[in-house]
Amino acid sequence: MYTNAPTDIGKAIEESEIIDDFLPSPDKLVFKEENVKVTLELSKRSVGLFKKYANKRGVKYQRMIRNLIDQYASRALH
Repeated sequence: MYTNAPTDIGKAIEESEIIDDFLPSPDKLVFKEENVKVTLELSKRSVGLFKKYANKRGVKYQRMIRNLIDQYASRALH
């Protein structure tokens, strides 16, 4: 147990109230949506841009394109 907390932090911890865990379980944070494979021709320029952004972030460019389309569709549906 940590015992060298500054006085104000220690006091805040002692006076804090324990609450029920309201966070969802990790299983509920995994969204597995059914996907459909499509063949799509995109401009070389657009794909190059997504590849550049994806590479900087260490993700797949296809996932970025899918997320973009999903966000567009979600807004259009609501």
